[in-house]
Amino acid sequence: MKELTIAAAIENIETVTDFVNEQLEAIDCPMKAQMQIAIAIDEIFSNIAHYAYGTETGQATVRVEALEDPESVMITFMDNGVPYDPLAKADPDTTLSADEREIGGLGIYMVKKTMDDISYEYKDGQNILRMIKKLK
Repeated sequence: MKELTIAAAIENIETVTDFVNEQLEAIDCPMKAQMQIAIAIDEIFSNIAHYAYGTETGQATVRVEALEDPESVMITFMDNGVPYDPLAKADPDTTLSADEREIGGLGIYMVKKTMDDISYEYKDGQNILRMIKKLK
């Protein structure tokens, strides 16, 4: 298990993605899964940066853990910002045109569709979002 604690700021998305990619490469993660995880990082970390701390900047921790059965990777995002469950919002109606759909929610919908499991909890003053991607 490796983790990185960094300021929850948009300009740090690339640093977080590089950190996670380094861990994924060490466990021979397939390129398709790496790309899907990179998109998910962009969505989740940008939500933390934009909403967790209001106008302030707080810290966020990203943890990467290799799991064995089934062979997968778990990425956990933690912050001490305001409680917010991005999974609670209803999925957008993708049968509607972009003009007809409500704004927002498409990014987390993509994360839900590309990850094998995603969960959220608020515990001990922390938002904790975990996502699991199977590697095989």
